[in-house]
Amino acid sequence: MKLGVNIDHIAVLREARRINDPDPLQALGICARAGADQITIHLREDRRHIHDEDAAAILRHSPLPVNLECAVSEEIIDFVCRHRPLRATIVPEKREEVTTEGGLAVTGESTRLAEVIRRLHAAEVEVSLFIDPHPDAVLAAKELGADWIEFHTGHYANLHAMLYSNLRHTHHSIPALELPRKELNERLSEELAQIERLADHAHGLHLRVAAGHGLNYQNVAPIAKIRTVEELNIGQSIIARSVFVGLDAAIREMKSLL
Repeated sequence: MKLGVNIDHIAVLREARRINDPDPLQALGICARAGADQITIHLREDRRHIHDEDAAAILRHSPLPVNLECAVSEEIIDFVCRHRPLRATIVPEKREEVTTEGGLAVTGESTRLAEVIRRLHAAEVEVSLFIDPHPDAVLAAKELGADWIEFHTGHYANLHAMLYSNLRHTHHSIPALELPRKELNERLSEELAQIERLADHAHGLHLRVAAGHGLNYQNVAPIAKIRTVEELNIGQSIIARSVFVGLDAAIREMKSLL
């Protein structure tokens, strides 16, 4: 199981005061030494955290492969084709969202996605589609010619938090629920089983499978046990943990769980 460390939240902290510190570029060597396998960043259309100069510097200096998350914006795709990360993960974006709220509508945007995938492949960039764990989305990703899929695990993460942390209000993926523990547990088991089934199915279609969103030190182990998921992309929980123990220790702790 490989770990992609999403360093967006270092830039989020910087942008809170609109100053120079902390610089996400300084995380690259720490991530590599701590055992991370990949750097993940998200260049959003509104540039709310990672900026173009951040992304360009990270791609130029990273000792690890870079997975650049982006929307199907022509300007952003132009940037990706110029700078050529190892992989581009196509994600949906809404300006008003706090964080990505779900997977791509792959069946509804097939023509546009097909053109974007063609351009990225021409630039020798691997393509991953960030999708909800749904069979139609997996099949559409295969038909579009993606190399990877990444399952959006926000629904799983929210159910886990509701069951084990008494959380009843969420800001993404699923609405607030007031359910008995038994039903929450059943829903959590069903969601995990769905992810595993579809990961196996995607693997059989020769798609490589990653997962991410909302994964943390408490809920990651069951996802990490799925043999056909080969990579997890985790950011917020690692950066939050690093406030207390340092980034090196936070990454090593997560790697030990994987």
